[in-house]
Amino acid sequence: MATFEQMLRTWIDRITAWLRSPQRSEQAAAAGRKAKTAIDDLRSSDAARKAEAALADLRNEVRSGEAGRKAKAAFADLRDSDAGRKAKAALTDLRDELRTGEAGRKAKAALSDLRHGSDTRNEPPAS
Repeated sequence: MATFEQMLRTWIDRITAWLRSPQRSEQAAAAGRKAKTAIDDLRSSDAARKAEAALADLRNEVRSGEAGRKAKAAFADLRDSDAGRKAKAALTDLRDELRTGEAGRKAKAALSDLRHGSDTRNEPPAS
């Protein structure tokens, strides 16, 4: 009785031979050609043209229509509001802390250690 390893190797050899066979290659090539033709047909179909036109109309409506104007006004109101200014200031403070503060220094050191393959798990923490 064949061992499991022998059976597995035989099975893998058969699959590999099938995948490399000229007949299989032709089947794959034919399937690729059919898929390409189907995609080309889909792209040039009337439904695809209508969908593309509808998306263009929607994009234009958002850009220049009432919904687009309302969204732009809402963003401007948020940006100019007290909450918007506070959020911007908080993000600026966070960015500055990461660039120059202790947290930023530790993050840079950790990234440097990762890049250079340094193993600091056995070292005492920096003070």
